[in-house]
Amino acid sequence: MNQAAEVTAAQEILAEEDRLNRAFMALADPMRRKIVARLAKGDATVNEIAAPFPVTLQAISKHLQVLEGAGLITRSRDAQRRPCHLNTAALGPLAAWIEGYRLRAEERFQRLDDLLAAQEKAKS
Repeated sequence: MNQAAEVTAAQEILAEEDRLNRAFMALADPMRRKIVARLAKGDATVNEIAAPFPVTLQAISKHLQVLEGAGLITRSRDAQRRPCHLNTAALGPLAAWIEGYRLRAEERFQRLDDLLAAQEKAKS
C-alpha cells in the first residue's frame, strides 16, 4: 500500500470514528432517543414530534439539528410539509460496534465457564 492510500485509509478510520462519536453523543440525550423511537414508527413533522413533549418547538428543532448533524435523521420537503425521517443506515455502524463488544464479552465468559467446568471436573 502506498503512502497516499495509507493516509486515505487512516482518514476513513477517523471519519468513521467521528461519525460513531457524533451518533452516540446525539443518542446520549433521553429526549433525542425518544425522538428516534418516534421516527422509527414513521416520518413526522416537527409539530408531530413535539406534540408529546413539554418543551418549545425551538427546543425540538435544536434536538433535531443534533440528530441530523449526527446523520441519524434526514429532512425532506413534501409540498408544505417538511417531514423528518430516521436514517436507518446510520444505525448499522452503531449496532455493529456494540455487537463486536458483546461478542468479545461472551467469548470471555465462555472461556471462564470452560475453565470453571474443567476445575470442577478435576475436583471430582
